[in-house]
Amino acid sequence: MSAAASREFRVIGTRPIRHDGIDKVTGRAKYGADISYPDMLHGKVLRSPYAHARIKSINVKKALELPGVKAVITGADLPELPNQMVAMGELPVNPHFLVRNILAKEKVLYSGHAVAAVAAVSPHIAEEALQLIEVDYEPLPPLMTVREAMAPEAPALVDGVENPETPGKPTNIASHVQFARGDLKAGFAAADYIVEREFNTAMVHQGYIEPHNALGIYHPNGHATVHCSVQGPFEARAMCAQVLQMPESHIKVVPGEIGGGFGGKINIYLEPLAILLSKKTGHPVKLVMGRAEVLRATGPTSGSTIKVKMGATKNGRITAAEIWMAYEAGAFPGSPVTAGAMCIIAPYAIDNFLIDGYDVLVNRPKTAAYRAPGATNAAFACETVIDELAEKCGMDPIDFRLKNAAKEGTVQVIGLPYKRIGFVEVCEALKNSPHYKSKLSGRNCGRGVAFGFWFNAGLQSSATVSIDADGTAAVVTGSVDIGGTRAACAMVAAEVLGLSAEEVRPSNTDTDSIGRTDVTGGSRTAFATGWAVHEAAQDALRQLKERAAKIWQVSPEKVGFADGRFVNHADNGATMTLKELAPRLGHTGGPVIGRGTVHAGPMGAPAFAGCLVDIELDPETGKIQILRASVAQDVGQALHPSYVEGQMQGGTAQGLGWALNEEYFYDEQGSMRNPGFLDYRIPTCLDLPLIETHIVQVPHPDHPLGVRGVGEVSIVPPPAAVANALYRVAGVRMTELPMSPPRVLKALLNK
Repeated sequence: MSAAASREFRVIGTRPIRHDGIDKVTGRAKYGADISYPDMLHGKVLRSPYAHARIKSINVKKALELPGVKAVITGADLPELPNQMVAMGELPVNPHFLVRNILAKEKVLYSGHAVAAVAAVSPHIAEEALQLIEVDYEPLPPLMTVREAMAPEAPALVDGVENPETPGKPTNIASHVQFARGDLKAGFAAADYIVEREFNTAMVHQGYIEPHNALGIYHPNGHATVHCSVQGPFEARAMCAQVLQMPESHIKVVPGEIGGGFGGKINIYLEPLAILLSKKTGHPVKLVMGRAEVLRATGPTSGSTIKVKMGATKNGRITAAEIWMAYEAGAFPGSPVTAGAMCIIAPYAIDNFLIDGYDVLVNRPKTAAYRAPGATNAAFACETVIDELAEKCGMDPIDFRLKNAAKEGTVQVIGLPYKRIGFVEVCEALKNSPHYKSKLSGRNCGRGVAFGFWFNAGLQSSATVSIDADGTAAVVTGSVDIGGTRAACAMVAAEVLGLSAEEVRPSNTDTDSIGRTDVTGGSRTAFATGWAVHEAAQDALRQLKERAAKIWQVSPEKVGFADGRFVNHADNGATMTLKELAPRLGHTGGPVIGRGTVHAGPMGAPAFAGCLVDIELDPETGKIQILRASVAQDVGQALHPSYVEGQMQGGTAQGLGWALNEEYFYDEQGSMRNPGFLDYRIPTCLDLPLIETHIVQVPHPDHPLGVRGVGEVSIVPPPAAVANALYRVAGVRMTELPMSPPRVLKALLNK
């Protein structure tokens, strides 16, 4: 671990046992699908076998006649909503397309697209009823790649999509974003070396273990409750309110524990169906997806085509970058191409660049976020070209990056200068690591390095901290705990109040019980919700000082607090602990509850990570084995180093899976042929070594604790690091993900 922030902490930076650990390991923790109610019905969803087809008619009569079936709904049961963007938390949402993704209306646009939903007395009867629904489809040719969809002669897949640059003309290009600066022509003229390559990445899924679920209860008073596993309860509430045309205040979202999300559990799929089926039947209704449904019909992240042209001088200075990016949006607009365009050269100070990004509709599932969405695709392309330029310049790949590194004051792609950032420190941490200094030995072995960037979000959070009579505290937030944020928030409160982490009880709650709190995502939870907890604990401490002042009969300004003790500066330093003060709160004004809210803007604290890998290549099969892997990341301030390391290792593991095996494989008809973890190959413990972590701590200047956020940026560099390592072994530059054995073997044979 690098040198920490100059400020000394008592609790922060230690490694207490997580508060929810016992419930998790004993099975007492309640996940979304664990919730049941008396007289509950079970729901199932009928999904399209076609990737692209017009729905001519749907006949549900036979299904309704099946004994035990209580209701059937189709797209006709959902309202027609305006084609416009509506703010709903982290990202704006278009209700017109949201409705059509939940249940198809005029057309099905991907294999697995929901067409109808059934509620019955058992899941088996509901499944049987699906077979009785008669759908008359008119199959249409699917467009499966961005190249096909962007072709001038390609038919427009979705009505209502217009490119602002060609108004009135149907298109599959939902948007075009451009960033430019400097003189591109002069920049390339100044270059001694120019590298130009095209890269293709496959669509991949987040790979969370827990499938999507929802239990809806529509109450007689017109209100509704939905239990589900989501990353953003308030976002889910807002989207359900739009889809069902209900006031947000009439919907309560109760998040359960969550078995992984990584961005894929922000969008809604089952929640409005559960509420609507409950409204029709008068019973609670629960729906749970199977694994094939999760893979076929929920949001993976975009595949992409990226072209990078970059120039550098002999002494290693990057002079220009020209980048063209097209990302798969899936069936409806909304790929992370803008984020990818903002991230692709973010670690570097480049004066001359042009970046064009296109959001492209294809007959695949509507994409969702996946850990630094858009950035991994971008880094695979950019960092591979960077590595090639470093080789041409005869420079160490890390030294080349250090020469071009973004620093405080460097102007970002979007035109804003960086505040204090730690990219240089991340590069140095990897360069000085035992891994980088070690000698690589063995036949067919290679070492590669790459780096990446993510913004880290800020957004809104709320928290309360209440003081109990025994001198302990309870923290309540609206953030779903995915990576240990309960413990992190407890540690923040404990730090402020002079308690141990074990003396603080953290919990997260439903949308009726806490103020607006945005999604657990964007690496914002420890940053923004932790900040809100800090403010709430400070508010509680202010009130506690007033109570101590009342007992001592002095003004509050005369009361200090240090090392867990209140100090009477007006009376020769008399002291009182929180445990001594707490039993007297009822006699000095009543309960003490601190409140904290934060609005940290859309971008929180920029973060950088580097990945270093050693690989072994089997030249006969093309199989790549990861021998050793290290990750360095600037986290600002590590609240709980063990969970920080876990996030860094988890992101790296997913990035390595993305590099080597993971992809959506479709046949010519647009049907997914690997909708299960047997064939959709995520890495296991047999595929990866213990990932070595190097925590870099360059405190964020605007955060009270220096926190930056941790969860996402570590997924960004691994694919490029593997590609660069493979080049060192075999002398081939891989430009397609995943680098599966057949692709690698083909590249070797072509060479």
